[in-house]
Amino acid sequence: MERLATTPFGGARMRADIFMHQTEVARRQQALKEGKGGNDQGAADKWQLLRALTEAREAYGLSDRTLAVLEALASFHSDRELDGRAPIVVFPSNVELSIRARGMSPATLRRHIALLVETGLIFRRDSPNGKRFCRRDGQGAVEDAFGFDLAPLALASAAIHAHAEAARARAKAVSRLRAEITLHLRDISKLIEAAFAEHRAGDWTDIAFRLAELSGTVKRNATVEALEVRRDGLLRLRAETENAYLNSMTEQEMSANDSDNERHIQNSNTDQSFEINGTEHNKAEPPASPRQKASELKAAGVTLERFLKLCPDLAGYARGGIRTWREAIETAGLVRSMLGISPDAWERACAAMGDIGAAVTVAAILQRAADIRSPGGYLRDLTRKAEEGRFSLAPMLNALEQMPK
Repeated sequence: MERLATTPFGGARMRADIFMHQTEVARRQQALKEGKGGNDQGAADKWQLLRALTEAREAYGLSDRTLAVLEALASFHSDRELDGRAPIVVFPSNVELSIRARGMSPATLRRHIALLVETGLIFRRDSPNGKRFCRRDGQGAVEDAFGFDLAPLALASAAIHAHAEAARARAKAVSRLRAEITLHLRDISKLIEAAFAEHRAGDWTDIAFRLAELSGTVKRNATVEALEVRRDGLLRLRAETENAYLNSMTEQEMSANDSDNERHIQNSNTDQSFEINGTEHNKAEPPASPRQKASELKAAGVTLERFLKLCPDLAGYARGGIRTWREAIETAGLVRSMLGISPDAWERACAAMGDIGAAVTVAAILQRAADIRSPGGYLRDLTRKAEEGRFSLAPMLNALEQMPK
């Protein structure tokens, strides 16, 4: 059809935003017909598109009932694909539309249709008398149709899918942050409980009060930003709690822990061998001595000053900043849990790279957290390379130095 009604029937008024949107859709349709649409051809599978719109409904301010009306309208289009290069007019009667919308009342239907028009997902194509119908030619093809135009929905498919992907990313981030918050709350409360039970020295009452301020039920609709604020507060409190607990330990307790750790490292690096192409290789070489590790750090140019300059995010999780390598190692050990790195992966990294090397590596992962999908898997891969003698800190630090600020 060459010309379509664009103004509403009856007392409904035409608005400037609707008129401008209709004009933009007409321009885009003309560009697509002339082959100027680029990669986006304005067509989409209607059911996949409705699913994506359901995920992205908050971005468009749509309720589940509004989406049900849109789904009912889309069901009156016989093709599975919505091709927005031309008008897609459906013309259901109020009775049929109500049935497909699960018995929704006429007044409720009108309200949700008005919202779909306001959001620009459909157009009204009203006939002179406001009825919805079509005229057919002698062969039965539609010549004119009056009802609701779904072409804007098809033309918005790229934006809808982008909003859906962003919504999925937010949901994933919220789930991860909720899990982190739960773990930090549990770990801190257990340490406080142990400190009170063991009569540890320290201001544990103050720490308990501060934990109470950061506790409580996480709201169902909490934003990523709000969850990050709580997570960061708990992470700082956890660092303080663990430091206070460590400081309360006696020299005898510390020496016993060191002995246990030494036995664990010796046992976890037993000399096992396997064959590759008939040649025997050591599966796990014994870790290099601290002196050797220090020389490697010196060769890579890793001073504490340079390290903190290249990995500034780590200092944000340390109480009072980082002034020594020991504080850097302790902070990296706390941050690794936030990144989803298991204690076993951290211990293997320390055994293969040395404590400082592992701390530098974890800090580098934190600095590039947005680009690394699985920090735990990434660290394990670097640890394997370190165990095989194929890992060096220098390239990783040089890459950080070249990152845009």
